[in-house]
Amino acid sequence: MTDEELLAKYRDPSSRNYAFNLLVRQYQQKIYWHIRKMVIDHDDADDLVQETFIKVWNSLEQFRGDSQLYTWIYRIATNECLNFLNKKRRRFFLPIGDVEGELMEKLESNTDYVTSGNEPSGEEIQMKLQKALLKLPDKQRLVFNMKYFDDMKYEEISEITGTSVGALKASYHLAVKKIEEYLTKTDTTD
Repeated sequence: MTDEELLAKYRDPSSRNYAFNLLVRQYQQKIYWHIRKMVIDHDDADDLVQETFIKVWNSLEQFRGDSQLYTWIYRIATNECLNFLNKKRRRFFLPIGDVEGELMEKLESNTDYVTSGNEPSGEEIQMKLQKALLKLPDKQRLVFNMKYFDDMKYEEISEITGTSVGALKASYHLAVKKIEEYLTKTDTTD
């Protein structure tokens, strides 16, 4: 079902709940993984997905269609992630490194990986990448995730984040450079 069909069903009071359930089913998994890559923890991600869809429910009538529906939903989810991480820092008066350390612990406890011989396994490589991502500032990590993992175009990311395409390209380039430096450094210390 297209976004236009979903919105038409949503605007009809007799099919509003049905349409919203379809919308959640259509976007829930993508939104979950978008959020999970930022907050690492499954329970936090679940809570933020729920908060995202509550906001979507409460605001869907005002959706004007100036952007694509998924872009609008991603923007809500992105703001929820950034607000969550900022609140976590403020609530516990944690410097950025402490939140990063907490996320790193969650990442390590959520992943079981085994070394097979001298070659690093796919899980180990993924773990190193995730650790490198946690070293990035939130917004750079967000841009990297959307471009690299979600394969979004800069124009789409720009709509979601409200950031210019040029700034996004610079942010992505810096993120890639920092990740390469981290991976190179950890390879020489392992």
